[in-house]
Amino acid sequence: MASEACCQALHSGIDGLSSTDAKLRLASHGPNRLELGEGRSTWRILWDQFSNVMLLMLLAVAAVSGAVALHQRSFPKDAIAILVIVLLNALLGYAQESKAQQALLALRNMAAPLVQVRRDADWQQLSSETLVPGDVIRLEAGDRVPADARLLEVADLAAQEAALTGEAEAVFKRSDPVLAVDTPVLERHNCLFQGTDVVRGRGVAVVTATGMGTQLGQIAGMLNTAGGERTPLQARLDGLAKALVMSALSLVAVVVVLGWLLGQPLLNLLEVSLSMAVAIVPEGLPAVITVTLAIGTQRMVRRAALIRRLPAVEALGSVTVICSDKTGTLTQNRQVVQELRVGCEAVAVSGQGYEPLGRLTSRGLTAPVGAESGCAPGARTLLLQAGVLCSDAEHKQRGDGHWEVLGDPTEGALSVAALKAGIDDFELRSHFRRVAEIPFSSDRQLMAVWIDDPQGALQQPLGVSAAGSTRLLISKGSPETVISLCERWIDGRGVIPLSATQRQWWMDQAQQLAAGGLRVLAFACAPHHPSPSQELQGLVLLGLMAQLDPARPEVGAAVATCRKAGIRPIMITGDHPLTARAIAASIGLACAGSEVLLGRELEQLDDQELRQVVARCNIYARVAPEQKLRIVKALQASGEVVAMTGDGINDAPALKQAHIGVAMGRTGTDVSKEAADMVLLDDNFASIVNAVEEGRLVYANIRRFVKYILGSNVGELLTIGSAPLLGLVGVPLTPLQILWMNLVTDGLPALALALEPGDAQLMQRRPAQPGESIFARGLGRYILRIGVVFALIVISLMLLAERSGWPWPTMVFTTLCLAQMGHALSARSEQPLLQVPAFSNPWLLVAVALTSALQLLLLYVPPLARFFGTTPLSGQELLICVGFSLLLLLYLELEKLYGLGRRRSAADC
Repeated sequence: MASEACCQALHSGIDGLSSTDAKLRLASHGPNRLELGEGRSTWRILWDQFSNVMLLMLLAVAAVSGAVALHQRSFPKDAIAILVIVLLNALLGYAQESKAQQALLALRNMAAPLVQVRRDADWQQLSSETLVPGDVIRLEAGDRVPADARLLEVADLAAQEAALTGEAEAVFKRSDPVLAVDTPVLERHNCLFQGTDVVRGRGVAVVTATGMGTQLGQIAGMLNTAGGERTPLQARLDGLAKALVMSALSLVAVVVVLGWLLGQPLLNLLEVSLSMAVAIVPEGLPAVITVTLAIGTQRMVRRAALIRRLPAVEALGSVTVICSDKTGTLTQNRQVVQELRVGCEAVAVSGQGYEPLGRLTSRGLTAPVGAESGCAPGARTLLLQAGVLCSDAEHKQRGDGHWEVLGDPTEGALSVAALKAGIDDFELRSHFRRVAEIPFSSDRQLMAVWIDDPQGALQQPLGVSAAGSTRLLISKGSPETVISLCERWIDGRGVIPLSATQRQWWMDQAQQLAAGGLRVLAFACAPHHPSPSQELQGLVLLGLMAQLDPARPEVGAAVATCRKAGIRPIMITGDHPLTARAIAASIGLACAGSEVLLGRELEQLDDQELRQVVARCNIYARVAPEQKLRIVKALQASGEVVAMTGDGINDAPALKQAHIGVAMGRTGTDVSKEAADMVLLDDNFASIVNAVEEGRLVYANIRRFVKYILGSNVGELLTIGSAPLLGLVGVPLTPLQILWMNLVTDGLPALALALEPGDAQLMQRRPAQPGESIFARGLGRYILRIGVVFALIVISLMLLAERSGWPWPTMVFTTLCLAQMGHALSARSEQPLLQVPAFSNPWLLVAVALTSALQLLLLYVPPLARFFGTTPLSGQELLICVGFSLLLLLYLELEKLYGLGRRRSAADC
């Protein structure tokens, strides 16, 4: 709407609302603040922990075990031990999930506390929470916009909207245009938006939306509905729990039926069933995984990645797609002058200074017709001086010695470019005072200043003297506008007339630069131009400056590493498609002619069509926040494990929806950090690759100790289940002994396995397939195979001990524990132990020695022996247990040698 029509629709005007009307509207619309989602209560989170099928089975086992103990009039120590383990696991899960959602609090805190409001025809300073649609507000440089508003009056007004749109460049605002309904937020130059900052000028606006009705509020609503996707590890552990419970129940049923048919007492079968149920559940696994993730978290902090949610550590190792914002993530979030085109020269600007690129070319011509090569002496210096004098940004040195740019990033880049040529902006402005100006505006597409040049120093490259007027007009703006006002230009001979052919030639140069994703400004001047009252014409073209928000220097290598690791990087930005494609090509994310999907085009696609597009497209431009969310969801629907990186408010919903959200620690908003699973402390895209490597190592170690723990558990299960079928009366292992093995004998070495260093090929392999079971890639077969071999060894010992009259339950218990130590040593690597450096993981050696010593204490310390129901073994009996336990280690190493030989034979073929 036009501004007048907007006021009429809101039943307001330039004098604002009356206090009575504002009070009624406040009651109708509610306070101008963002509403928080309720989320799950503390008790709900705690209650949900007991929905785990393994914990439910253990609770049932504890209940039955307690009933049996009471029936036998004995102390229910097994039941109590099981309940303690269940409670500890539940508390552990609760601690991981009870993190309060602070993202919306961060959003709410972005509102300015006070604002200038026109009420009852008077300007008042009121709390921003009292704003209502129809209120008239006044803003100036330094203010934070308190609500969405339509501009009524502007004076050189510019807003920094990076937090909302993701783009660093300040947006100049106008009050007069009437825009299409579907105009993206980035291009709504007649509006202001809550949470953004006024960086220049001043303006008056009428409030159009407050609270959850603002653009910021819509993002808050998406945060409330974005589902924090379950990580692959959580899904795999759920699948593991269900598989274990179903397997245990099936095996228990078989053993009970067969034992009953063989005439075993029902009470004995019940005790065997309870032990089997406890044996199959890896009680120590949740604690081991939590500690493993915490260890991975500490390693990531040392590599500049802060993990906010533990499961994200493993999820990083499974990532197949990284969706990255451009500004501030792939780029440096600052404007830098890349190239000058002055006279007939192209000059590159680098960190070291200026480097001639050669003579300009266009359509096969080396220079405009009638031009002399090169440029007049001093022309390049005049162009750089013009950039400083026709801007307001300053380049200052902080107390810590670092330099910073104050003001608009585009103008700041001009100051930095001049400094590289030894031109100090403060000193230059002190010598050449500004006496008049025409501020930049979107309709004029230029800025002009009048400089006092009494000695004519600035005008020497123009070949004119300071006689007469000492004023010099300098103008900068869009090439189309500035070049159209020029009648002369500088070449190798000096100032010469600008023909129509030459004018078109300069326009072609500007188009070439723009096609490369650069922002192009043209500069011109006019000697002796007296004042702004006269029309701007007859200018002298000085040249072009092309700027770019440059890619981070380490991003190209990081993208290449991602591709090598089977990870697909995708750029999602609100920026111009040409800029997006140019940056993507420069870092190797895509080639120069790659497809770019615009937000408007994306909006026309249904979910099925979008899934087809995301399978091939790697660049998305002019994308709104809700569209980022759709892209992430479409990738997830295609089975991808998605990481989303970003730093702005606009990224927060997608960060929360993704399997793993990655926020920038330095430039990121509080909203993006709170919505993310991981924060990069150095804002370095390469740190994501380091985090992925750590995530892969964590998952490799999880698989390593899962095969160790479950292989041992399957051996225990089969050993226990075989006893009644072989006619043995009694239980080889009590639930308490099984808990000891699962928590201590298995737990300590498993924790040590979590510290196993990664191999050199870790980032050369493709990530785990989305939806892949934890038993995939041969792990399930390994667990069953080793479990059977383990059980056969122990059952052989059990039969020998029982027939020899030895204390066979204690010998079974001891052999199982000692054999697991050999299993832990072998589980370190797929290579034979002799090929693995013995002390590369000293913690495992300590864990094996400590656990073996603890097991001996259970045999020979009377109070512990009574509590755990063991019998002291003679030296011969202990040596027999050690000998049988070494058989498992021998089998494991022989299997490795056989597999290694097969792989070498296949490689030779």
